[in-house]
Amino acid sequence: MCGIVGYVGTPGTGAALEVVVDGLARLEYRGYDSAGVALVGPDGGLEVRKKAGKLVNLRDLLEASPLPPSATGIGHTRWATHGGPTDVNAHPHLAGEGEDEVAVIHNGIIENFAALRAELAAAGVTPVSETDTEIAAHVLARELGRVREGGQTGAEALTEAVRRTCRRLEGAFTLLAVRAHEPGTVVGARRSSPLVVGLGDGETFLGSDVAAFISRTRSALALGQDEVVTITADGAAITTFDGEPVEGSPFHVDWDVAAAEKGGYPSFMAKEIDEQPRAVADTLLGRSDEQGRLVLDEVRIPTEELAAVDKVVVISCGTSSYAGQVAKYAVEHWCRIPVEVEYAHEFRYRDPVVDERTLVVSISQSGETMDTLMAVRHARELGARTLSICNTNGATIPRESDAVLYTHAGPEIAVASTKAFLAQITACYLLGLYLGRLRGTASAELVKEVLTELHAMPEKVQTVLDGLDRVREIARFMADSRSVLFLGRHVGYPVALEGALKLKELAYIHAEGFAAGELKHGPIALIEAGQPVFVVVPPPSSPHGLHGKVVSNIQEIRARGARTLVIAEEGDEGVAPFAEEVISVPACPPLLMPLLTVVPLQVFAAELAAAKGLDVDQPRNLAKSVTVE
Repeated sequence: MCGIVGYVGTPGTGAALEVVVDGLARLEYRGYDSAGVALVGPDGGLEVRKKAGKLVNLRDLLEASPLPPSATGIGHTRWATHGGPTDVNAHPHLAGEGEDEVAVIHNGIIENFAALRAELAAAGVTPVSETDTEIAAHVLARELGRVREGGQTGAEALTEAVRRTCRRLEGAFTLLAVRAHEPGTVVGARRSSPLVVGLGDGETFLGSDVAAFISRTRSALALGQDEVVTITADGAAITTFDGEPVEGSPFHVDWDVAAAEKGGYPSFMAKEIDEQPRAVADTLLGRSDEQGRLVLDEVRIPTEELAAVDKVVVISCGTSSYAGQVAKYAVEHWCRIPVEVEYAHEFRYRDPVVDERTLVVSISQSGETMDTLMAVRHARELGARTLSICNTNGATIPRESDAVLYTHAGPEIAVASTKAFLAQITACYLLGLYLGRLRGTASAELVKEVLTELHAMPEKVQTVLDGLDRVREIARFMADSRSVLFLGRHVGYPVALEGALKLKELAYIHAEGFAAGELKHGPIALIEAGQPVFVVVPPPSSPHGLHGKVVSNIQEIRARGARTLVIAEEGDEGVAPFAEEVISVPACPPLLMPLLTVVPLQVFAAELAAAKGLDVDQPRNLAKSVTVE
């Protein structure tokens, strides 16, 4: 959620404000309702500017009330939790006086803030905001005073005070702090909330993700759980909360600033939808050898343990959970073992039955989704092996999992996921084939055949994208719709769910996805004259006569006045008599169809939202990465 930026540059450069505000702009996609900055001024004082609303409001404030040049600063975009989105509640928060004055920004939730606030009140401290962040700032200021009384000075005093403060805080948090009269130093800390270090030439950065500093460096360090980092212009020093030195985990960001810009598109979502063929191709890249055999170098769980797995549990949230539902069909088909798909926020609270022969697969675009992270930790406590499917190098979830399968979709800026979804499905297919090969339930010939089909999918996705002008027309025509339903069977069911989610996220109208076979058990009561219904039709080659069953469903709703919008394999003549609109996609094996059939639904939702004049990149009330439970 919240965006966090920290910067220390060479003294005298005065670049801090520009770098921090630019970083906040690159983190806007995370979702926020206020923004602010703090600099260590040339006279040693802390200068703070903050404003509710979008970043443009902060820019206007900075123009009206300029800040002095500085080489040290922190910045924040806030997603309100404790206290509403007001100027007073916006970060940074100041606490302390004189040499003990600090400015603090924070992402996450301090769960014991009420007890800490009572302790501060007893000491005569009266907060001015409603936030848990200000409570942490006052605790830090008091700890800094104690550290200085003990004889520590300079940057180490602030670092030690942050360590002491973190040991007193409960919950999930990232903290950044600067201190009055201490230019050239920013101290950060993380517990179950994202923070990465950027290493430049004569400048060092902190960010809630690498987008914050990608315009200036692609060299980064990942921080581990319960670690404190002190940055100066010359680099970073990392310790545990207890003060033990730690070596950071270096990594190189494999995309550049151009990948995080619109590049002439009207929105990031439009750009990311068009990038989907590349996202699928890049996720497949390097995962097979010249003989067509799977090579998953990132999956380092011993093969004998993977072969002995007798159950797979997929944990995820939102769009990623629908990728997991597609995975269920594929993995069960190729591996012949049961697959459960769980919302991560439900998994750890229902006393799940997992053991050392269970493989728990987490799916998260950001790798920082708090619900999913906590579910992964719970699974490990229960003895399960964990594997992460993730799009973000250096993120927490893959680092805390036993294995990782990185997607390579590149940065996804729009809050509602598109290209990451296709990349996740592709990674799930690779994992299913890999497990099937280890277990002997998928032959080498089958794996090679499916891989060949997968490598053909980027071109087919492009074919779908090239033929969606009519879908855009339909979306604009339907801009006043109040409800849209979605039906699907087999792997078309999670596609229907994802289509409904996209419309809810982007257009703010009622949308619901159903398993088509469930229609006659209740949902058909929703059908009335003119009701738009998207139907994802299985290919005629699908087993168990599913194609005919779904055509019957179309006839049922058409007879009751529904407006049927059908997504079907090109050349499928069986649906034409019963569809008001047929959206054709290229032929491919039934299990792989979601990579194609979801694309028209993404474009439909984005186009309808745009026709309503809505912001498709930053839908209301939503954040890209949900880093609180």
